Amino acid sequence: MNGRRDASGSSQSVEDFLKAVYNLQGERDRVSTNALADALNISAPAVTDMAQRLVDEGTVDYLKYRGVRLTDKGERVALQMLRRHRLIETYLVQDLGYQLHEIHDEAEALEHSVSDRFVEAIARKLGEPSYDPHGDPIPNLDGIMQERSLQPLTALKLHSPARIRRFIMDDPAMLQNTQERGLVMGATLEVVERDPFDGPVTVCLGAKSTQTIGYKMASSILVEYIDRMC
Repeated sequence: MNGRRDASGSSQSVEDFLKAVYNLQGERDRVSTNALADALNISAPAVTDMAQRLVDEGTVDYLKYRGVRLTDKGERVALQMLRRHRLIETYLVQDLGYQLHEIHDEAEALEHSVSDRFVEAIARKLGEPSYDPHGDPIPNLDGIMQERSLQPLTALKLHSPARIRRFIMDDPAMLQNTQERGLVMGATLEVVERDPFDGPVTVCLGAKSTQTIGYKMASSILVEYIDRMC
């Protein structure tokens, strides 16, 4: 991968497709064409066409009515793209002063246009970071990621101190809202009240500040337990 793309943009489409399969696959055996269509904002037939093309290239395994999964070759490409994306996001925040809600789309564009040399220069300059500004793990050159035992705010025990370690959201408006409310990376908090039936969660940030957070946002903020509030 050298950063050069052909005029049709086909390489970018392939890389986006493989990255989407990786992100959606998780613990599942296969990803449905409908799920990929939603993630990539394309039609289900277009997903099928791409999947069949990539079978020939050896990067995906596709079965009609059962969906898509990555081959070892496809997973290597997907992890390489994740590394590029997350390193660029980290560079945008740490060195260029971008805010968390501003970086996803910028990195999406840059990851397809910069060279491997540029990306690895970023990695060296940043000291080979293990996590990006969202708290997502950054794959190393071997595709290995450091993982942590985290849980969403919605599952945190009441009055148990914790620290924010990851945001599993890309929506800029939601990310901006978390930052404006003090729900920033590394912040310490406790859940002091939780409404039943997927209701809002009330958290204490420090001695006096409390915030009531909707279930959707709270489920997208991952934390780790700590011994005490700082």
